[in-house]
Amino acid sequence: MHPDITSKNSIVSEFKPLDPLLHSQLRLAVMSLLLSVEEAEFTFIKEKTESTAGNLSVQLDKLEKAGYLAIEKSFRGKRPLTTCKITQKGVKAFEAYVENLKNYIS
Repeated sequence: MHPDITSKNSIVSEFKPLDPLLHSQLRLAVMSLLLSVEEAEFTFIKEKTESTAGNLSVQLDKLEKAGYLAIEKSFRGKRPLTTCKITQKGVKAFEAYVENLKNYIS
């Protein structure tokens, strides 16, 4: 047995579960994008993630229900405007996800 490895169980215990909400490619991209800006409009996120409006809307709703995003709906003139902002809970969840992922790749 390798000197740094005591048993199979100790190896497995280092792998913490990855947040399934953030494990989705689109939701992970949204969170990553929102970490780098104070807030972003729906159309900007849609363009940057190259997603469809319908899919993005569903994924944003899931992140909002988890408390990872705050979504504000308003109007610019007569046009609807949806603005998204990452919450503190979302920042912590993203940071934990990244830390846990590092255990899988290092």
